[in-house]
This record gives sequence, C-alpha cells and structure tokens, in this order.
Amino acid sequence: MLMKKERELIVEYGKKMSGAGLCPGTSGNVSIYDSETGLMAISPSGIDYFSTLPADVVVMDLNANVVDGGRKPSSEWALHTEFYRHKPYARAIVHTHSVYCTTFAVLGMPLKAVHYAIADAGAKEIPCAPYETFGTIELALAAVKACGESDAVLLGNHGIIACGRSIESAFSLARNCEYVAQLQYQAMCIGTPNVISGAKMDEAIEKFRSYGQPDSGKKGY
Repeated sequence: MLMKKERELIVEYGKKMSGAGLCPGTSGNVSIYDSETGLMAISPSGIDYFSTLPADVVVMDLNANVVDGGRKPSSEWALHTEFYRHKPYARAIVHTHSVYCTTFAVLGMPLKAVHYAIADAGAKEIPCAPYETFGTIELALAAVKACGESDAVLLGNHGIIACGRSIESAFSLARNCEYVAQLQYQAMCIGTPNVISGAKMDEAIEKFRSYGQPDSGKKGY
C-alpha cells in the first residue's frame, strides 16, 4: 500500500475533525503531500469519517492521476493540489465547514486579529475568497489568490482551508481559526471587537515561529 502511514493519519485526523465538530456529516476533506515522490494522499469522497479505512484513502499526483486506491477522491482534490503548488512548504491540508468560520465566509468577511491565536496562520488576518462552485478549478484558483501570505483562507459561502508543515499543524490551525471566528462573532454580538495592532501582531507572528518544543515540528499555538 502506497503512503500507508499517511493514509492512516488521514483516517485518524478525519475522525478528529469530525469529533471536534469541524466537519458536519461527510463535509470537508484532508490530505498529506510527500514532496519526494510528488504524491498526495487524500480522503475519499462521501464516506463517513468514522467508516473510512486506510485503503479508502486515495493516492494521486498533483496532475490528478490516481496512483493507488479504488475509491473516488474528494471532490476538492484541485483545491489541495493548487495549494501544494503555491505553498511549497505545505505538507498537509485540512478543509472544513466549521460553523463560525463558515458564518464569516457567508458574510464575505475576513477573520481579524481579535485574538493573537490568529498568528498561527502567519498573517494578521484570514482573508475570504469570493464564492466559486465547489469541486472546481475556479474555486482552487480563487482560494490561492485570496490566501496571500496566510496559511488559511475562508472560502466564500463555503468553509475554510488551512495548510501546514504537518497534518498536526494544519489541523491545529483549522481549530484555531474556528476559535478566533467564534470569539469574533460573539464579540460582534455585544459590540465592536478590539483588533490587535499590526505591530503587536508582528511580534506574535514572530513568537509563533519558535512556539512549542524544539523537536515537535509544531509552529503554532
């Protein structure tokens, strides 16, 4: 079985995403990229996370050729391949339909620095891409364009995508974005949120680069 370890991790993190409430039903998807072989393991289309087996995970190259696996890959495979092309350090991607992030995606509003945890994305805000039909190259291109320097981007009227140097960091970022989105939403229900200044966010972003244990590979909060 090609990419056995990666396929097992995708099954594990699919369950974690679902268990954390980030992916209602069979929505969302996750992938891991091996830069040495140029292959990507990605979750299958339409299979419940708790029913997915490593053999169900599909292995593809970045040109959409299925190399191993008998299942249909996630409909958002192009979203993943475009991010791996444009974020050469990325080794994993998590795409969710988490409620608070998607609320701001519906509004077309970025996530602001209402909490320093947003520094996990390496940017001062999480931008929002315009709406494009799911599962299309147009969506993938719009997301990459809107993302800029951020490691996460809201997808208009859709959800959020987060990338990382590992599946652990990509999942952590997706979860942190949902936390920031919930804080921003709740603060807006009461009044006008205080947004951390650009200079202070530069400090936070720099500190995030050395957060955690030296050998953990984790760069985020």
